[in-house]
Amino acid sequence: MKKSLTRFIVFFAILSITGLFFSSNSYSQSVLQIKGSDTLINLVQRMAEVYMNKNPDKMIAVTGGGSGTGIAALINGKCDIANASRLMKDKEIAQAKEAGVDPRMVIIALDGLSVITNASNPVNKLTVDEIGKIFRGEITNWKALGGKDMPITLYGRQSNSGTFIFFMEEILKGDYSPKMNRMNGNSQIVESIKQDVSGIGYVGVGYLKEAKGITAIKVASEYGGYYSSPLDFSDLINGKYPIIRSLNQYVNGSPKGFTREFVTFELSEEGQKIVEEEGFLPIPDKYVEMNKNNVGI
Repeated sequence: MKKSLTRFIVFFAILSITGLFFSSNSYSQSVLQIKGSDTLINLVQRMAEVYMNKNPDKMIAVTGGGSGTGIAALINGKCDIANASRLMKDKEIAQAKEAGVDPRMVIIALDGLSVITNASNPVNKLTVDEIGKIFRGEITNWKALGGKDMPITLYGRQSNSGTFIFFMEEILKGDYSPKMNRMNGNSQIVESIKQDVSGIGYVGVGYLKEAKGITAIKVASEYGGYYSSPLDFSDLINGKYPIIRSLNQYVNGSPKGFTREFVTFELSEEGQKIVEEEGFLPIPDKYVEMNKNNVGI
């Protein structure tokens, strides 16, 4: 009951901001607005729920739409915090400066970006190069990888997704196949691959925590290398898994007030425990220092 009430508060906060309820500017200023990355949405919603349970006078609205959506909202003054599973682009930073916004990055978690297939697919390990060739459309049949003689079906994200951009730049190093199915979120990719024996896609590791009917592919940096799983936290911590990225938030300048309070909570021992519970990695010491330098927290 308590969890349901909290979720209602999040929804109520969203309604208030969009003007369906209270139109008072003083009221809307008491609501922390967070927008952006689909990869981060479940994690940040959970943090918001815990924070609001501890601070019932506070309201936090957390919505998705992709990293690009969140960054644009920060630049346009439509949110307090932008969730982003990628770094801001140079042109976005320039746009922010033109708008009088000083974008500063906070890293709140690490993600072992995961390549997934249907559980009935016998192919359970790939190199980074093979993954790139698959998503560029250069390998089109599972038989070429030691699997069944069936065409490969690709599932990825929309172009406004930070995950879409990160995967393209770091793994494909080229363009996606035009045949890739572009999905609106991680959950859609997981559900699609559960139903498609020939499917392959990529999702944040947190979306594998309770997922059934799929395989998290073991990945090696090169042929003959060590194949590691994103579900093996020791491999993630030791850097053996080759597809690791930071999960970020952007704020305008050094955060103050409610924004600072919530970011401080996210980076606290309690907040980082939630990061682990949601299937992601807490930030290591080097990122703790980076956050202090960037935003003083």
